[in-house]
Amino acid sequence: MGGWRENVNKDLIFIGGLVVIAAALIAYLVIRPDSDAVSAAPTAGPSVTSLSDAEVPGGSVDGGRPPVERRQVGDPLALGAPDAPVALVVFSDYRCPFCAKFSRDIEPELVKRYVDAGRLRIEWRDFPIFGPQSMAAARAGRAAAEQGRFWEFNRAVYAAAPERSKADLTDQALIEFARAAGIPDIGRFAAGMRGNSFDSAINADLARGTAIGVPSTPAFLINDVPMLGAQPTEDFVRAIDGALAAR
Repeated sequence: MGGWRENVNKDLIFIGGLVVIAAALIAYLVIRPDSDAVSAAPTAGPSVTSLSDAEVPGGSVDGGRPPVERRQVGDPLALGAPDAPVALVVFSDYRCPFCAKFSRDIEPELVKRYVDAGRLRIEWRDFPIFGPQSMAAARAGRAAAEQGRFWEFNRAVYAAAPERSKADLTDQALIEFARAAGIPDIGRFAAGMRGNSFDSAINADLARGTAIGVPSTPAFLINDVPMLGAQPTEDFVRAIDGALAAR
């Protein structure tokens, strides 16, 4: 029994060390000035091997890499005013249980406290890393956005996600979520979900996240400062308040 406990403690220390290393890595990659080069191995569809300043609204930061936030007016994958003082960029996978936890437990509080007050903008980025179903779900999200129901679909998927395991997002399940989200043209939605018209945009998100060192999902940038995992709401509040105070 003592040996078993010792092994468990060693495992926990090892996992904790990996978390610290990952956090340090993403912080370094996010702030280093030479991170323009983009490479990724998309799960499906055409690859995106570079992302120029022209492809990212707002141009570059100090002549270096493009900003991660887009701040596009009318972006259906964003919540809040484009000129909000703080931007929270979220890299997510629809099959990720911790992304679902953020959506259910943390995002509503941030919307109520900051987005509705005009102080925070939340921008979604697809980061489909858990296989073909993740890519299909990312396409489905874009198909929902095409009909003005992105966030309704997003929340419907995450509301039904299991607590610990990856969601089983079959085509039929995604269609049922689309119905629950009130998407009017299900045939058009299904065609978009099964086609490849959204792949270049999805793969651009994946490539951008890979370029700045996103190790897994969920990953966040709060005014370009990284945060990993579905941390407690208080941690997000502290980070957002700090970003607001620094303005």
